[in-house]
Amino acid sequence: MTRVHRSEPRTRWVAAAAVTALGAGTVRARRRLAALPVLEPAPAQDPPRPPLPGWHLITAPGVTADGATLRAAADHAVREGLRVVDLIPVRLEAESVLGLLRLLDPTAHRTDRCAPGHGAGHALLVADDVHRRAGLDAATPPCSAADLLRLVRTLKEYAPDATGWALAPGLTGPPPDPARHAEELRARGLPPALLSTAQLAGLALLVKCLVSAPRWGAAATALYWLQPAVVLGPARGPRPAGLARATALRPLRALSTALRTLATPAAGTPGAVDAPGAAGEAARRAAYATALAGGTDRFFEPRRTDCPWCSAPGPEVRLRTPDLLQGKPGRFTLEECRQCGHIFQNPRLTPDGLDFYYRDFYEGLGGDGTALVLGRMSGTYRARAELLRPFTTPRAWLDVGTAAAHFCNAARSVWPDTRFDGLDMGDGVHKAARRGWIDTAYQGQFPDLADRLAGRYDTVSMHHYLEHTRDPFAELDAAVKVLAPGGHLLIELPDPESRVGRLLGRYWLPWFQPQHQHLMPVGNLKQALAARGFTVLAEQHGEAHQSNGDFLAATALAANRLAPDPQAPWSTVPATPARRAARSAVQAMTVPCYAAALALDGLRTAVARVTDGGNAYRLLARKGLG
Repeated sequence: MTRVHRSEPRTRWVAAAAVTALGAGTVRARRRLAALPVLEPAPAQDPPRPPLPGWHLITAPGVTADGATLRAAADHAVREGLRVVDLIPVRLEAESVLGLLRLLDPTAHRTDRCAPGHGAGHALLVADDVHRRAGLDAATPPCSAADLLRLVRTLKEYAPDATGWALAPGLTGPPPDPARHAEELRARGLPPALLSTAQLAGLALLVKCLVSAPRWGAAATALYWLQPAVVLGPARGPRPAGLARATALRPLRALSTALRTLATPAAGTPGAVDAPGAAGEAARRAAYATALAGGTDRFFEPRRTDCPWCSAPGPEVRLRTPDLLQGKPGRFTLEECRQCGHIFQNPRLTPDGLDFYYRDFYEGLGGDGTALVLGRMSGTYRARAELLRPFTTPRAWLDVGTAAAHFCNAARSVWPDTRFDGLDMGDGVHKAARRGWIDTAYQGQFPDLADRLAGRYDTVSMHHYLEHTRDPFAELDAAVKVLAPGGHLLIELPDPESRVGRLLGRYWLPWFQPQHQHLMPVGNLKQALAARGFTVLAEQHGEAHQSNGDFLAATALAANRLAPDPQAPWSTVPATPARRAARSAVQAMTVPCYAAALALDGLRTAVARVTDGGNAYRLLARKGLG
């Protein structure tokens, strides 16, 4: 009895937090719903107009739209300067509307060039130029709702500040298919198993609060139960089918949907709805098996006995770790120079080793996940671009290590008249040029291209790039060549002097093994810049802190270490049902840890801003005029 009594105050606090979160979510959903424009077709007596020139309508099977609605959508797009419009039926099922509003902020996503594209999965109106640049067929046939959800994510990239959403009264479609729920979550870039587990945990928490703290528990349960009616009932525009029934049955339907989704085979397993082609999957596995046939020792160079930065002898081991990012075979060592503090991978990966461990990370299998993370850093991108404002107005900017050019895309909102070019080793740089995120794409090694680009740029940036390179000094020398006299060099790097890095050890994400080759204390980098004729104009630490989560990332890395994905094509253990079940169990047990980690990261970010001690630092330096 005593233990129950002592748990009641804690349960009341948890229930109160649930009421607060549900209340905030309800208000947010109402606000977002109010921001969705409602198309108003022209009166029937107006003279008929010809089909829509310059536009393409792409729909899911069974979705229809009358001519008046399409003309209203095209008129709305022209008035608002839109090139892509996601059309949302006003009779969309209640939970589908709520799910969309959790992901989509119509106002913010319209102006946020890096925000992911989300939609209802029913119909898209696409302008000719975007349709063509995205490489779509002239007459795109109806595609599944999941394909349409993927397509709106792609099209938002080709129209980053010209994608909009509208409620369409004349749009009709079939009811949602619960059997396709997992597939559609994956199409949105969301993990079905983790979300379903979190949903079940939330329902269990409501029951616990209702039993142990009846007043607060009843308030939380009522708010959850009635949320569809509160958000959608008196709303202008949407008229969800069966709203009263959906509200009354919400907990049961949520339980059923979560269980059904968990029972759906994961992508890539036998019986999965969206499993990739068997031939492609087999080829990928065969390629990894061939690469690993001789073990991983051949991916490493001989261990060096001195520091690559200052040549001091006798570096000491800082940490040893496996590949926590992808779970590929191999072990990696970071060593620290006892004289200058430089941290470096030792033994270092060979070029073939780097190719192996980079494969399927930024492109291929891991491309969607990486793009999702990079697309949520708009604030960081703008802060980097704003750092130049007191010192210069950039005209020609080269972003080195641009990957898919998310920074350049966001920086255009800060410097709209600047020419942004991008350089990277991966093929994604060419896709960035097709999207219009950069003006010119260069693929290759920066030092190899430096003579060709000599003196062309007044600004060069290297954001979380230098630590990936084999020879940081060669990269800095290349920047000297490429910059015009008086040009500016902007560098952002992980801070190896971060105290949290010592606290979390191998689970501190910025160690990023096996990709990071060098981690430089800020003093070392400043000395290297001074030796090349640069003057440091600005230095940021707290402002450069990456708020995407030291503790959240550590939790994810630890979970991946405990239960690696047995279905990964490089996995050396069979993907038995027991191993898949173990991974699902670990993911389920990790859900409350993510919540705690998220709170810690919020506190960590606030402290980093105040104390000027984050997990990264940023330097802006000017090249001499001589």
